[in-house]
Amino acid sequence: MGVLASMEKQGYEQVVFNYDRVSGLRAIIAIHDTTLGPALGGVRMWPYKSEEEALTDALRLARGMTYKSAAMGLNLGGGKAVIIGDPRTDKSEELFRAFGMFVETLKGRYITAEDVGTTTDDMDIIKGYTEHVVGLSGTSGNPSPVTAFGCFRAMQACAKYVFGEESLAGRKVVIQGVGNVGYYLAKQLLEAGAQVYVADLYTDRTERAAELGARVIPCDDVFDQECDIFAPCALGGVINDETVERLRARIVCGSANNQLLEDRHAEKLADRDILYAPDFVVNGGGLINVSFELAPGGYDREQALAKVSRIYDILLKVFQIAEERGIGTAEAADRLAEERIRKALEQNRIYRPSA
Repeated sequence: MGVLASMEKQGYEQVVFNYDRVSGLRAIIAIHDTTLGPALGGVRMWPYKSEEEALTDALRLARGMTYKSAAMGLNLGGGKAVIIGDPRTDKSEELFRAFGMFVETLKGRYITAEDVGTTTDDMDIIKGYTEHVVGLSGTSGNPSPVTAFGCFRAMQACAKYVFGEESLAGRKVVIQGVGNVGYYLAKQLLEAGAQVYVADLYTDRTERAAELGARVIPCDDVFDQECDIFAPCALGGVINDETVERLRARIVCGSANNQLLEDRHAEKLADRDILYAPDFVVNGGGLINVSFELAPGGYDREQALAKVSRIYDILLKVFQIAEERGIGTAEAADRLAEERIRKALEQNRIYRPSA
């Protein structure tokens, strides 16, 4: 399927391809929907195997941001950017300078932020060339601890729904990926008395988590561990035809985007009596946090954390919708987000004279 055909089918508004010969920047910015407001979404840097793979990731992530913003009750649309390159070896000041310039050409339709492979330092460089960037070191800073907090609150909601109590003390949690978010999630879980098992491709990350008290397991063993909660906190597509049959968890609740390789895998989880916590609800904390930089009064961490804590209530509402309508939790989360977008779109017909 061609790019324009994909955009038409999934309702995308704009896809921008960017190249800079000085820095070698190769980036894609995807804007999915701006019904609720400007498209906000991080810029991911990853060594994609092909341009097609990068485009697919950008499109899926942008759509996820639309649903995430809507479900979190934010007046923001969905967008995402990807930079093709290895964040460990290919970063440069020139690279992010060029990216900032390209973001500026969109005049606020897209607001960028930190994501996998990028940092607050990178955002500070971008800030020199556009105002349309959040997640800066002098304001909300690194969103990872707040994303982890939202994921922790989501796990408490899942525990309440499945086990009848929200306490995670004594619960066995397997975390796949202990980069920024996974590390802070492990820390919060251990402090809550959970048994935490971790796996990651990079040994320096697992060693850091082990220092907290987490137990390290091989990457391929995460799906075969009998546990209360399996937490995908790396990249997407980890729930697929092979892994869904191997899972021995009672709950899937993690911070990774697009955990289901295909929508039908949500049904497969339900068939195996595994509760799926929709990822764009679980990982909404980082978006909420950076969105407060756009508030009229400026960033307020206490207010941001209070709103992130409400992910607990949002997730329980998703489970309630699923029960009442006889649908899966993934579909219920979609309906929750789509309803808010639909209502906003219908109210846009109201004429509002300019000042």
